[in-house]
Amino acid sequence: MKQEKAENLGIPSFSSPARHGQVATPERWLMRQLLRSLGDPPIRVRFWDGTEMEPVPGAARTTVVIHDRFALWRLLSHPMLHFGDDYSLGRIEVEGGLVEFLDTVFRHTPRARSSSPTRRQLLERLQRARRNTLSGSRENIHHHYDIGNSFYRLWLDHEMQYTCAYFPDPAMTLEAAQLAKLDHVCRKLQLKPGESVVEAGCGWGGLARHMARYYGVRVRAYNISTEQVAYARERAAQEGLADRIEYVLDDYRTISGEYDAFVSVGMLEHVGTEHYHVLGGVIDRALKAGGRGLIHSIGRNQAQPMSAWAERRIFPGAYPPTLREMMMIFEPYDFSVLDVENLRLHYARTLGHWLERYETHVPLVEQMFDAAFVRAWRLYLASSIASFTSGSLQLFQVLFARPQQNALPWSRAHLYHDHLRKE
Repeated sequence: MKQEKAENLGIPSFSSPARHGQVATPERWLMRQLLRSLGDPPIRVRFWDGTEMEPVPGAARTTVVIHDRFALWRLLSHPMLHFGDDYSLGRIEVEGGLVEFLDTVFRHTPRARSSSPTRRQLLERLQRARRNTLSGSRENIHHHYDIGNSFYRLWLDHEMQYTCAYFPDPAMTLEAAQLAKLDHVCRKLQLKPGESVVEAGCGWGGLARHMARYYGVRVRAYNISTEQVAYARERAAQEGLADRIEYVLDDYRTISGEYDAFVSVGMLEHVGTEHYHVLGGVIDRALKAGGRGLIHSIGRNQAQPMSAWAERRIFPGAYPPTLREMMMIFEPYDFSVLDVENLRLHYARTLGHWLERYETHVPLVEQMFDAAFVRAWRLYLASSIASFTSGSLQLFQVLFARPQQNALPWSRAHLYHDHLRKE
């Protein structure tokens, strides 16, 4: 099998070992132990010599194919890292559907039931490799977001929304659902013409443009991705919104001024729990007395780090928090949490649209990068879908305000009436 390039992923290169010979009994035994540690998922294993290992118990739904002995030993030594690396390089294949395979594994893998101090200390040590300091955050964001706007344009919607869409109607197009998400956020914040908004981590600037165009507010949006900010500024100028939006190429920690609303969509995953008190302080000094805030973030039910492969190859420095961990932002500054909504299945559907569009552009992606990159991003999108469908990941929208803020709606009716904006 052809060895593919891996420079774009940071995967160490290694020579191709011989794939001949039968699978030894100790290797089969170790593979069985690995499957047992994963909760005995109903998957079949096929080795390079054509022999197979059937699941115990149950019937196989999908098959993982290990093409050589070296890939097997790498998988046994560090499954959470080397499955992704060797799938990317074609040493491991999956038959029967990648999303179904991953969903099956995730659903069967035992989950930790404890958040003891010892466990929390271990998680903190595991996250220290790529701290989200001022310099570390720039390096981490550059690794993922500055690989080229032309790449993301292939499979995102027109507004370049790289966060969970909102599907009031499951049959909606991706474009309509992303617009619905933007309106959903704006309605939760109860934005009014003439107000000021600060956004932390603005992506390609779509939310800022939406708030300025449809809600009549002035926006200052912070981002440390040079490619994203350049794109956002160009779009705002083209659409006549530059006088209402200021895109700032800087870290959220440098936010200055006072605003009627604070919003962050898809940035908290890149902050790191050790900086939550700093983020809370930024919000506290930025919000006016009657201000409102909303944070939209991937999260978890129980504290645990990102998978080793995803953190190392795709999202360096990323960490999805639990709701309890998110409270470290709000409690020290006496913010009142007004509303929490979980859009987990909406993100699974969003990712399904992205993966479908990605697959239609695979030849172009391979021209931009290489075959290993194509397979790695396929795995990333598929594993993200499976993480949300299996409940391994959540998507939290948390609305908050000052404790004395009494100008609050009596119900959620304002979020749902006439909510479908035309594309």
